[in-house]
Amino acid sequence: MKAISKIYLLITFIVLLLLIGSIIFFKQESHKDKLQELRRYAVADFEKVLAYENANLLSFSLALSEDGALKKALYQDNQQAGYELLYSISERFKKNTHIQKLRLQLLNNEFEIFAQNWKQDSGGMPLSWFRSDLEKLKYNKKPKVGIETGRRLTFKATIPIQYGKEYIGYLEVIKFIDEFSEKLHQQGIELFALMNPEYILENSLMKEFPRLKGYVIANENYNSKLKVKADSFSWKELKALGYYKYEEMLFLLKPMYNGEYIQIGEYLIVLPKKTFLEYQNSYQDVSLITRFSDEDIYNFVKRWEHPNGSYRTIKDRELLELLPKLYKKDKVLLTQAAEGVLQEYTKQELIDIILKNSHKVNKVGKIE
Repeated sequence: MKAISKIYLLITFIVLLLLIGSIIFFKQESHKDKLQELRRYAVADFEKVLAYENANLLSFSLALSEDGALKKALYQDNQQAGYELLYSISERFKKNTHIQKLRLQLLNNEFEIFAQNWKQDSGGMPLSWFRSDLEKLKYNKKPKVGIETGRRLTFKATIPIQYGKEYIGYLEVIKFIDEFSEKLHQQGIELFALMNPEYILENSLMKEFPRLKGYVIANENYNSKLKVKADSFSWKELKALGYYKYEEMLFLLKPMYNGEYIQIGEYLIVLPKKTFLEYQNSYQDVSLITRFSDEDIYNFVKRWEHPNGSYRTIKDRELLELLPKLYKKDKVLLTQAAEGVLQEYTKQELIDIILKNSHKVNKVGKIE
């Protein structure tokens, strides 16, 4: 009987051990599942903000490409006038908006620099030898926007310019990755834009930038203390799972693609302790994008649903919606182009614009 009792006790002990082990295992797996779900949500959220950044840059660039004075300077091959106009535009934005490092450049049809707002002696410099992304524009003439490499890592919008029906060149509007990083920092999120060294150009300023785990840190305003922490642990799990929890912070890894959808590096997104806790407590209700103004969110969503709005084309919409936001001096440059666009619209279409209805919505009533 005693032997049987010992066997029962041993079996009971083993069962209890297995039960406790199972509880611990499933608890750990549940924790991993929650972190993975939080990672998916945070990355999707980041992608929305990234798309928002690209959409805003494209909108601004499309409107600016209709500037009659810029077109005239390019058409008449007046590089000095082109430089002065670009410089004046960038200085007014620097003075009156949060945009402090806006770079503008005009290219001719051979993809040679015509004028830049930050340098007066670069005219005639070819770009096609290191800008393979420009080749497609020769044929499709479609506006493009995305992350691109050069001497720095930037958001870059490239817009074909028409003078009448003739294509005469391109406008490029460039913003440094640092500005995007700063916006995230203000929302409690830290960013490391990590470039694969093989995509760094020979004459790039980034060749001398600090490195992290073999990547080049492309944004200069990274958090140096977090760099030390990110460098102190193995990235094996981070690369395998896409996330790694370290000292009450969550490190997330997401591929970085350029405008041609070629992976050129990684985004290392860091949720510091406070931000991580906020996400853990309510990540299904809290979004990076909801930290922007309600008007911004509304406009962002509406543009996905009805990109043209009540206008015939997206280009018309961006031009005409930009005008009320400009200072009087800036409006002069685009007013003539806007008047030309509106003259092509019918009375019914103009009423649709006023009522802010979709262009294809049927209207009931008679226009006299």
